Amino acid sequence: MPLALVHDWLNQVGGAEDVLAHLAALYPGAPIYTSIYAPDKMPSAFRAWDIRPLWMDRLPGIHDHHQPYLPLYPLAWNGLDLSAYDLVISNKSGFCHGFRHSPATLHICYCLTPTRYVWQFESYVQREGLSPAQVALLKPLIRLLRAWDKNAARRVDHFIAISREIQERIRRFYGRESTIIYPPVETARFQPVPPEQVGDYYLVISRLIPYKRIDLAVRACTELGLPLKIGGSGRDLDRLRALAGPTVEFLGYVPDEALPDLIARCRAFLFPGLEDFGIAPVQAQAAGRPVIAFAGGGALDTVIPGVTGELFAEQTVASLCAVLRTFDPARYDPARVRAHALQFDSTVFAQQIGDYVRQALETADAAPRTQNRLL
Repeated sequence: MPLALVHDWLNQVGGAEDVLAHLAALYPGAPIYTSIYAPDKMPSAFRAWDIRPLWMDRLPGIHDHHQPYLPLYPLAWNGLDLSAYDLVISNKSGFCHGFRHSPATLHICYCLTPTRYVWQFESYVQREGLSPAQVALLKPLIRLLRAWDKNAARRVDHFIAISREIQERIRRFYGRESTIIYPPVETARFQPVPPEQVGDYYLVISRLIPYKRIDLAVRACTELGLPLKIGGSGRDLDRLRALAGPTVEFLGYVPDEALPDLIARCRAFLFPGLEDFGIAPVQAQAAGRPVIAFAGGGALDTVIPGVTGELFAEQTVASLCAVLRTFDPARYDPARVRAHALQFDSTVFAQQIGDYVRQALETADAAPRTQNRLL
């Protein structure tokens, strides 16, 4: 059966690319269509795949700065016709669901999020610090992109959401229903250590960029005099250093091989941002460690208060401090915490995606579609 995968862009590595790697393993040999591909920025394993970038890949400087080309993505994806395939799975956070295809092609969209800077423009503006003039120039464009994006969503036969938060956004922005299949987490990499080996430090592992709200963890632990280790790098580093007291330690980039032990020995993992899903909290729970997270987004799917961690109600220092003041890691059973994390394991993802695709294909065969998605 002719099958293709579709991904927004391949010039950075994150959770979306991890999902793509698992889809590529599930469907080996499937061609992968993407807007741009920068091999030098991607894991070496990607070079063995049949990656087919669009014409945008030849635009100057796009591998390093793809955001300025925002208006061109709908044009590029709308020009791609994948009618030759029986099944296309799009792994979407941008515009890649907008390719054209015939009624005979089944399109399943694994939706990481409806296009964030289109549908959550105000939050994007605040996060990126855009000037009023820039905002005024962008607003007409955003209106056009929203119209295109919603119309493109009609070309999708089935949506899969990565969390309840994303399921709600798909319903609100696209007017479509979806099934939740959580992203894959390699839980086997993370194992609990004996209780006597657990340290006294709190831990954050993240890209250091404003919307991750690492500043809340820094300020709360500074105020309470609690030891905090922060692993990761990013443009917010200097600002966070200026906020930090003597109990906060910046580790910089943490190699993959060092990550499991660092997580397994923390008092608790802090997750103060609002994320669509959030793999790091699940990794921490796989290592038997409780998580203290903001009560929003994907954390509502992955953290059970009183069982695998705690949630703080508001994205404020005071709200996080209130939880930290009474937090006792001894209240959480590492074995129970880990058992909860196993429902998000990559093997579960593979099983659920495989079953979903088979069922969708059987349903499509029983009731042929007649909608014209070449328009």
